[in-house]
Amino acid sequence: MSASSVYYQWKSFEEDEDRPEKPRGFGVTEMRGPQYTILSQNMLQDVFETVGQFVDGLKFSGGSHSLMPKSFIKEVIDMAHRHDVYVSTGDWSEHLLHKGPTAFKEYIEECKSMGFDTIELNVGSLGVPEETLLRYVRLIKSGGLKAKPQFAVKFNKSDIPIGGHRAFGAYVPPAPRSSEMVEDVNLLINMAERCLEAGADMIMIDADDICKDADSLRADIIAKVIGRLGLEKTMFEASNTKTADWFIKRYGPKVNLFVDHSQVTSLECLRGRRNTGKTRASAPGSSYFLF
Repeated sequence: MSASSVYYQWKSFEEDEDRPEKPRGFGVTEMRGPQYTILSQNMLQDVFETVGQFVDGLKFSGGSHSLMPKSFIKEVIDMAHRHDVYVSTGDWSEHLLHKGPTAFKEYIEECKSMGFDTIELNVGSLGVPEETLLRYVRLIKSGGLKAKPQFAVKFNKSDIPIGGHRAFGAYVPPAPRSSEMVEDVNLLINMAERCLEAGADMIMIDADDICKDADSLRADIIAKVIGRLGLEKTMFEASNTKTADWFIKRYGPKVNLFVDHSQVTSLECLRGRRNTGKTRASAPGSSYFLF
């Protein structure tokens, strides 16, 4: 019997068990905002009005919000909030490091004034010491927002502690930077645990080298991450329906997934819903399906 069959017997929603209402602590569906495709307010409105009950969050991926007028961003955020959808910045904060020590705090204040709920921290792109990363998490939390660090499974070889018992963050004599990237799932988990202890609300796992392609999923890494961090504290990107299907079959409908707007309906069907409840409107018939 495999290790996953021993430790990961996840409960599925029974036929008579309703989908939890928002805000949900598990089974979260976060939707990609404008990035690879342009989404107008009308398109987003269609999504929210037809399947908004199944969308928990909206993320401005790849710093896309930095290219948009603030008035448009504010209108989108207000629209999302009217449908009980939280809004995340996506990974953008690394571009502030060259602006000085106060830039990050000013960024938090501006995000809060715009109405963002979550600030995502791309740990690999930030390239800061662990204690600085933890300080950023605490600053976000003290600013009244949620913090979601994003981790990749590969680290710069220069950042990996030397010696089996040396804690990450301990003093290491300066060494030349390396361009070599090394897989280290234990380092990912240890850093993520420290972030959760510092107050992070969710850990986002980068799809690269783990779950970007359904045919090359790293089930071993995924099982280890979920086993150590917990199902409710982790989120994975499902870049296509085949990948989402694998996650739902393996870990049940309570797994948290980040998907494209075109996958929201298919993901909810995979989670096991056969109807939308007595008080909810059904999704078919919307221009959402024409995107």
